[in-house]
Formats: sequence, C-alpha cells, structure tokens
Amino acid sequence: MLKPLSIIYNQKSGFHATQNDRVYEEIMTIFTGYDFEIQVFELNSQVSLDQLMQQVLIRHQNADAAGVVVAAGGDGTLNAVASHLLHTNICMGILPLGTFNYVARVLNIPLDLLEAARVVVQGEVKKIHVAQLNNHIYLNNASLGLYPLFIEKREYYNRLFGRFPLHAYTSALDVLLRRHRELKLEVVVDGEKYPVKTPLVFFGNNHLQLQEMNLKIAHVVQFGKIAGVIVAKSDKLTLMKLLFQLLKGDIEKASDVYSFAADQVTVYARKGKKLHVALDGELIEEQSPLHFSVNRHALAVMVPQDATPSL
Repeated sequence: MLKPLSIIYNQKSGFHATQNDRVYEEIMTIFTGYDFEIQVFELNSQVSLDQLMQQVLIRHQNADAAGVVVAAGGDGTLNAVASHLLHTNICMGILPLGTFNYVARVLNIPLDLLEAARVVVQGEVKKIHVAQLNNHIYLNNASLGLYPLFIEKREYYNRLFGRFPLHAYTSALDVLLRRHRELKLEVVVDGEKYPVKTPLVFFGNNHLQLQEMNLKIAHVVQFGKIAGVIVAKSDKLTLMKLLFQLLKGDIEKASDVYSFAADQVTVYARKGKKLHVALDGELIEEQSPLHFSVNRHALAVMVPQDATPSL
C-alpha cells in the first residue's frame, strides 16, 4: 500500500519553475523510490490555504498510513502548513526555499534540496515545540512595534530588487530614520505586571536565531519556554545603537534592552486597540490582549537521523 505524500509549495518560491525542472524531477524520483503516492498542491493568491489544507488533511486521514506533508518554501510557508498539522499524527517534511531558512537550519535539515528530500524519506520523526500567539503559531519569532514596520519595508525592497538578506538591515535603517513608533503596554510575565513604553517587543522560539543574536536566554526555548526581549527607550540614537548591536549579533549588550524567559506572557494595549504583529515574517493585525504560550512537543517533523533539533 502506497503512503500519501503531499507537497505544498508557495508559487512565489519558484519550486516548479522551468530553470529548476531537473531538481524537481530528481526530488520526485527520490520520493517515488520510497513507496509514496505523491500529490502536489500549489499555494497562490487564488487558493485559500484553509481550503487547500482541508484537501490535504482528508487525503492523509483517510489513508492507512499518515504519510508526510512536505512544505516547500520559506519559514512563512512552513508556519502556514505547520498550523494545520499541530497535534496530529501527520508528519511535516521540509524543502527549504526561503532567504534565511531558520527552521530548517535549527533542525539540521540540509539547505541542498536533494539532501533535504532524502531527509523527508530517510530521516526520523521528532516532536518539536511550537509557540503560540492567541490563535496563531510561530516557529521562529513574533514581534510588535518597529519590527513589523521592518518587515513591511523589507517586502517593499524585495519587490523592487529581489530577495536578498541585506534587505533585512536596509529596511530596518530606513524605518529608524523615517518613522517613529512607541507602544504603551502592560506586559504580564508569569503573573507579574510590568507597564512599559517601548518601540519593540520580540518573542523568539528558534534557538539558532536567538543564539545568533547572542541572547543569554537562547537556550530556554529548548525547554519549551517563551523567550522575550523588550527595548525600553525609543529615541533615534538608542535605536540606531540597537541596530548596530543587532548587526554585530550582540543585541544584549545594547543599552535599555531587557530579556526574560517565561511560561505565559500576556500583552495588553489600551482597550479596543489593534496591534500589528509580525509572525515568522508575515504581518497580521490582532486585537489586544495578546496571549503567548508554547505547545510542547506539538509538531512532528522529519529530521536527519540522530539529529538533536533545538526548536
């Protein structure tokens, strides 16, 4: 009996573009060599993700073996697919096609697509922690304040000049020079209330990303904790220094930056206020309050044999 394997790819990723035909065919050859019945689903502006995932879940739930749902794309695509596989017995495979690929990297999944395809069929299943904000999940990070503006500006640069890692920093500089935003919030950390005025609140769930920022709290996410960072001043000089420390990968040495670890965090804004939040590089608008927590061992992912993922 063939096991179902569903490939979900973002049209923007170019997974099935003409110039990638050879790699695409080799990936299909790898998958078919392991008794999988393959179906490909394209994620685009004409297709609702919820509708597409309904088809995928029915396909896997009706099979004798749960099989694998392969997400081919960047971390935003992985987030979208993972949100539907949470707390199921269906395993997620990863073909990394993003700019930074933090999820694949923290799970030791090769960035070479053919090697990543072999992990999907030859690897082992690991249950990883997935962080949650209200009804949304995040695999890497969630943030509010200036960071969503960085994302918005980065996407503008990407549309103009193509996707390059440098845009993450040029967009940050652009926002800091042109725009100013301070949030008045009450942050409740494991029951303790803290009133804050801040330009940026950042929550991380990816050990590798937090480690690259040289944050001392990076290790806590391995134990299913929320890792948080709050910037306490919003003048341009402080923010420029913060960007400089971020570029150096040493954000915790910046002045007026505070980090913490927690099991539960709730963020309150004034009554009725909607907050712009960036989740794994995608922008959403969410009503206050924001409830942060971690679903421990909630998502099954194919990883290399004997790998020790940090997520």
